[in-house]
Amino acid sequence: MHLLDDSPQHATALRDFRQSVIYQIYPKSFQDSDGDGLGDLPGVSARLDYLQALGVDYLWLTPFFVSPQRDNGYDVADYRRVDPRFGTMADAEALIAGARARGMGVMLDMVFNHTSTEHEWFQRALAGEREYQERYIFRAGSPEQPPTNWQSKFGGSAWAWAPEVGQWYLHLFDVTQADLNWDNPAVRRELQDVVRFWLQKGVAGFRFDVVNLISKPDVLEDDPAGDGRRFYTDGPRVHEYLHELSRETGLAQAVTVGEMSSTSVEHCILYTQPQRGELNMVFNFHHLKVDYAGGDKWTLMPPDFLELKRILFGWQQAMSDAGGWMATFWGNHDQPRPASRFGSDDPRYRPAAAKMLATAGLLLRGTPYIFQGEELGLPNARFGSIHDYRDVESHNAYAIMRERGLTDAQALDVLAARSRDQARTPMRWTPEGGFSTAVPWLADPHAGASGLSVQEQLADPQSVLHHYRALIALHHQPLFAYGEIEPLLPEHEQLLAYRRVAGDEAALVLCNFSAAEVAVPLDLPDGAGLLLGNLPDAAPRVAEGQGTLTLRPYEAVVYRLS
Repeated sequence: MHLLDDSPQHATALRDFRQSVIYQIYPKSFQDSDGDGLGDLPGVSARLDYLQALGVDYLWLTPFFVSPQRDNGYDVADYRRVDPRFGTMADAEALIAGARARGMGVMLDMVFNHTSTEHEWFQRALAGEREYQERYIFRAGSPEQPPTNWQSKFGGSAWAWAPEVGQWYLHLFDVTQADLNWDNPAVRRELQDVVRFWLQKGVAGFRFDVVNLISKPDVLEDDPAGDGRRFYTDGPRVHEYLHELSRETGLAQAVTVGEMSSTSVEHCILYTQPQRGELNMVFNFHHLKVDYAGGDKWTLMPPDFLELKRILFGWQQAMSDAGGWMATFWGNHDQPRPASRFGSDDPRYRPAAAKMLATAGLLLRGTPYIFQGEELGLPNARFGSIHDYRDVESHNAYAIMRERGLTDAQALDVLAARSRDQARTPMRWTPEGGFSTAVPWLADPHAGASGLSVQEQLADPQSVLHHYRALIALHHQPLFAYGEIEPLLPEHEQLLAYRRVAGDEAALVLCNFSAAEVAVPLDLPDGAGLLLGNLPDAAPRVAEGQGTLTLRPYEAVVYRLS
């Protein structure tokens, strides 16, 4: 199926990562090719023309390796095999080749902090083989007392008792996700082999899951002031191990991004300074915690807009000043839909708000990431029952909230705003869905809703989809790919504003994050002009150039200043 066929063809060579736009695909929810209700690799291949025409440069696929799917593939049982539910190795090779033929590179998601407890290594550890026990973090003790008070990020203790060997093992995430012992050289060599294996298949890059957690301290002790994360976040040898991974595998020829959990800007500068040879760029999530009341993900509050700007621009400036590089994003497979979170679910404003968010994010300094469906402005799913959810974290959180005294309705309201499943619903190709001929693995509450599908938005020149195309083309320009950033109006309670500057070129970005009008003093130099607006009648209204511009609800404008 050929969509957006009027898009110009990509160059044969892949773009520099700084000039690129990366599109994240959750294969399970992207396109089902065989009618079993699960998305698969042939389904992704069938949509490559759409992705090429959208203008993106790299396709990051979340894990499709053999897995029991306890955590939707982030519990890997075999790093070198394709899970049959997603297809075959031949399907993976065809996808890699098909993307490359269209000027796009495939990036794989590597979960190297932990493996599934079904992985052969862990099973051999449980069978008593000392060599494999040393690949994980086992500690002796009694079944009644875990080695430390550390807490899992999915709730409960971070330790699980293994009666087969009479020891505890560490799992910072689900009980079926056992943490690897990166201090063991054999572990590091095995994982380096995994990277080389996929590079030889033609993979163009990697996203490394929670990679700043891989180095644990020599002595594991109780954390009287927290859940233990301060001891293992950006751990003692993490930079050494990442440099080694890059050096030993030739990763410098690929695009790399590290997911950083609870990290600091100081560490992220070190991770991404080119001369250090660790990673190209990092994800950090501080800006996505500004609606966590008291820092608790499961306690709701409206987003603190001034704090959002403080964090965003603080990181932008610090990374720029030190020569680091960021991934810029509003959402992914672990976050609710940004259109609902920071935009508006009001039908009057929803398309404009989605386009405004895209404008604000894609033109920042850094490499933009788009999660599937964001280019359509898809809202949160808001399931009506806990039984509609599939995510292990959501079920754990629901149980904890009920234990704390929340009613079913109250707990579901929290999940409606926070659950990872809000963004994992099937991709909307047609008004009816178009994802599968079978019942999807996760329900799509928006099936049949008007204006939320690729088919409909292709036919509408003012759609969110077409706005994303225009923004991607802007990001490809050197000014937005390489230019510096100058934050503006940091204390304004409705407006996010900044300039991008590269030599004699400059642009101004103005984004109204509210449902109210905002008056903005505007003094454009001679020769300035509108590059892009998210409302159809922007150009005539701003043609005068001088004076005061009134931005309407969720309006965004981009001006060329030189």
